[in-house]
Amino acid sequence: MARALVLMGYEDDPRIRETFEFLVKTSHPKGGWTCRWNRDTPAPNRTLDAWEGLGAFAAYPRSLWTESMRRCVQSAAEYFLERELHRQGDPYEPWNRFHWPTHYYYDLLVGLDCLTALGYARDPRLGHALDLLRSKRRKDGRWNLDAHQTDPDAEGARWFAAHPEKRPTPLVFEEAGQPSKMITLRALRVLQRVDGAV
Repeated sequence: MARALVLMGYEDDPRIRETFEFLVKTSHPKGGWTCRWNRDTPAPNRTLDAWEGLGAFAAYPRSLWTESMRRCVQSAAEYFLERELHRQGDPYEPWNRFHWPTHYYYDLLVGLDCLTALGYARDPRLGHALDLLRSKRRKDGRWNLDAHQTDPDAEGARWFAAHPEKRPTPLVFEEAGQPSKMITLRALRVLQRVDGAV
């Protein structure tokens, strides 16, 4: 929500500032955020799908950052970079598929967009994700929308098959498997940052 409100021009609202201070307060000491954070029983693990906090800071003007915000972002970025945006436990195929719209779902294009916006375009640990991005480019210069959300892995697909009433209705703007304006825009934005980075 903080990211969306900043993108709509509310970055100077004191409630937005409080939200970013909350993100700093609830970040993991070693970087990143814990998925499904609970005030009473915080989970010990952090996951790559907790990119939302870092994505909010990518939208928040640097001129409004405090020193604690800068340290929080640096730690969170390092958490993602040390895993090259994809290494955490068993391979998770949905990270390799590009989706739109994004919400709390993570994929490698989400990670690239976020980290290059934060100034990490030259970090060599983005190499795996950038190689995947370039490999998915069509001959006509565009990228496809790979899947709609939710896009479960094999285990998740089995769970949804057993509990079809729990599967959310996808929010669909473009057809999966076809060229996507939004995926192409985001991919070109990432590559422009990478090519322009010094």
